[in-house]
Parts: sequence; C-alpha cells; structure tokens
Amino acid sequence: MPHISPIDPAGTSPESQSTLETVKSKMGGRIPNLIQTLALSPAALNGYLGFGAGVQKGSLSPQLREQLALVVAQANGCEYCLAAHTGGAKRQGLSDEEILKNRQGQASDPRQATALQFALAVVERRGRVSGQDVQALRDAGYSDADIIEITANVAYNILTNYVNNVADTDIDFPAAPALESAAD
Repeated sequence: MPHISPIDPAGTSPESQSTLETVKSKMGGRIPNLIQTLALSPAALNGYLGFGAGVQKGSLSPQLREQLALVVAQANGCEYCLAAHTGGAKRQGLSDEEILKNRQGQASDPRQATALQFALAVVERRGRVSGQDVQALRDAGYSDADIIEITANVAYNILTNYVNNVADTDIDFPAAPALESAAD
C-alpha cells in the first residue's frame, strides 16, 4: 500500500485532466502511477513534465538518458524507476546484461561508462564532484554543455526517485530483476 495514493484522474481539475489525457495518449492509453501521484500537485506535475520535455530535447541520446536513469535509480533504491527504465532501456536496444551493468555504473562502451560513473558520483556526493570527475568526462569527449546536460538528467531522475520513494508508489511496470539474482 502506498504512503501517498495516486489521484483519481476523474477527480482532478479540468486543467489537470487535460494534462493527464495528453500523458495517456503518449503512453499508449495508460497513465502510470508516478504521473497520477505527481498530479496530486499540478505544480509538481507540470514542473516534472516541463523538465522532462526539456532534457529529452537535449543532445544526449535516448539510450544514454535511459542508462543514466538506471544508475541513478539504483543508487537511490527506487524500485519503481528501475522497473520503468529497465523497460525503457530495452526499447532503446540495451541487453539485459548491459542494463545490469548500467545499474552499477558500468557500461560496455567506455565513453558511456564514464558518464555513468560521473552520474553515480553526482548522486553519491550530492553534486560535489571533483575537478578530476569533470575532467574524466572531458577526456571521454564530452563538452561542458554535455556535462551540464548529464547533470540535469541526474537531477530529473532524482526527482522521480524521491517522489516514488516518499510515496511508495505501486509499481505498474514489470519489476526489474534484483542485482543479486541476476548474477546467479
């Protein structure tokens, strides 16, 4: 049972109903529990949707954005986001093995691995990364604009992780495998 129950879309304001209908049309006819939980606060929902639309228009690939979401969700213990982004990563062509690596801050591609290690450092050190951490990204070919965008993606995912962890949102995606059982 969640700590904070999602809103019934029928009981929202006309503005929120319109927003939820837009999400529903983009999500194949469903409104995920995270969105219904955020909809309890129209300001939070609109902020989340606006932030998401912004980072999706950035220069990072959809695949890297999913990989970042996975490492951040793992670091924050957000089972909801692990489930949602495991599915998203699979839709971006990532294998089960790669997804498990990504959750641990690793990747088969060295450049992606550098970005994931940086994201993990941002989460673990609450943004207080070292100059060496930033230089590692530059050495991997990321521009300063990319570094800011990676950081923005980390922050965006922290928002959803925290909302889901506070609300104890019911997971409405196929569950992500536990890391321990995946190694068996």
